Amino acid sequence: MVAVDPNNRAPRTYGNWTRPTSPGLMGLGSVGTALMLGSLVLVVLIVMIVGVLEAAITFGVLSILMLAVVTKDSHGQSVVSRIATRLGFAAARSRGANVYRSGPIGRTDWGTFQLPGLAAPTRLSEHRDSYGRPFALIYTPATLSYSIVLGTEPDGAALVDPEQVDSWVADWGHWLSNLGDEPGLEAAAVTIETAPDSGTRLRREVATNIDASAPEFARGMLTDIVDSYPSGSSTVKAYVALTFSATMRSGGKKRTPDDMARELAARIPGLTAGLEATGAGAAHPVAAQELCETVRIAYDPAAAALIDEAHANGETPELTWPDVGPTAAQADWGGYRHDSAYSVTWSMTSAPRGSVQSGVLAKLLAPHRDIARKRITLLYRPIDSARAAAIVEADLSAAQFRATSTAKPSARDSLGIRAAEATAREEASGAGLVEFGVLVTATVDDLDMVADARAAIDNLAATARLRVRPVFGSQDSAFAAALPLGLVLQKHVKVPAELRDKL
Repeated sequence: MVAVDPNNRAPRTYGNWTRPTSPGLMGLGSVGTALMLGSLVLVVLIVMIVGVLEAAITFGVLSILMLAVVTKDSHGQSVVSRIATRLGFAAARSRGANVYRSGPIGRTDWGTFQLPGLAAPTRLSEHRDSYGRPFALIYTPATLSYSIVLGTEPDGAALVDPEQVDSWVADWGHWLSNLGDEPGLEAAAVTIETAPDSGTRLRREVATNIDASAPEFARGMLTDIVDSYPSGSSTVKAYVALTFSATMRSGGKKRTPDDMARELAARIPGLTAGLEATGAGAAHPVAAQELCETVRIAYDPAAAALIDEAHANGETPELTWPDVGPTAAQADWGGYRHDSAYSVTWSMTSAPRGSVQSGVLAKLLAPHRDIARKRITLLYRPIDSARAAAIVEADLSAAQFRATSTAKPSARDSLGIRAAEATAREEASGAGLVEFGVLVTATVDDLDMVADARAAIDNLAATARLRVRPVFGSQDSAFAAALPLGLVLQKHVKVPAELRDKL
């Protein structure tokens, strides 16, 4: 007889991620199908009015255009979108918009080290929450939004019971779902950054706590640890950026930073308390000085050692928001050169197919020897319950249309119906709906390591079952979006997301 352990259960898995789509023919959305049918009507009118030859030429031209729209690569990019990206980057490079110089000898008239690109118009102010803790408030005039940043200290899942991990994952899902009910909240972003440890903090901790009367052997051992431990060690920092709309409703009155600060001051303690229950560790609002240091180090990693050394000496480097940008930056087609480093940013084009376990991103988040600094940013857009019901029903209708539009539906179409039905049932039972994406930024301090960093990210993304591609032509914007600044990329795009999903 074999004893059965009731605690020996199968690991919990997660999945059923779907991409919002609209019904259409030949892989086209609603708008694309309407354009195709309109093109056919145009060809018929030309036959009736002009002639067959002209109609044949028109049909050939329109067929080439539709083929360019329908033909897509493994990342879902059509020929038209790739050509448009190439032309857009070529136009920006011809204008010199991909080159940035700041400071007293820069191209700007004010002579400061202002942030480039999307983050250039942002403004920073500092306030205090209801617990008296200082917090930074970022205002983005281009999108009329305010952002706050919460710092966390996650301990990881090492030596943690599976039941506790499952509880953390469930609490994280509830926390994301509750964000959809937060008044005015537009987006959330979780940034996990790994970087080499300079050893300054360890040296300061040992120096301030060592006992002068301790045995010589013990003091010598501590000295050896301080000298040897920083070699190959790394630090892990995590931030959660929450972005709120400056107006409570469409066409409403825009709130000032003071008005927004008074409202958020009472809500930050609840947000941090809920975040701590997800396994994120102690959560606190990030002050303006800490945020300035984080952004400054991101654009110039060489400044990290100087800032750590200043803190070790009991000094606080005085940084202001107009001085945290790079001295020089240049966006290439597939990379971004900024001050003392070179970065490449990838974006997720497809979520993991099938079911995954809770630790699927562990290797992607861990430090890597070929990458000096690695930043993983998970972008979330919680959807309120009023819109969520309409979205899941539209996805279900689109899945059913694709499956019934052919006499022999594919296996993927059949699975799509079951996934859409499961999502609709979960939403009807009270589950939240969240749109999400992933940005991966790899930073190296030596140009010879760029190829190794690219290969490392490709391998790590495969272990996470993510399909990623470099953000070609927009490396500077993607780099800024991966920082804990609360930038909402969809609001900076000229083509609305609602229209793009229907093409």
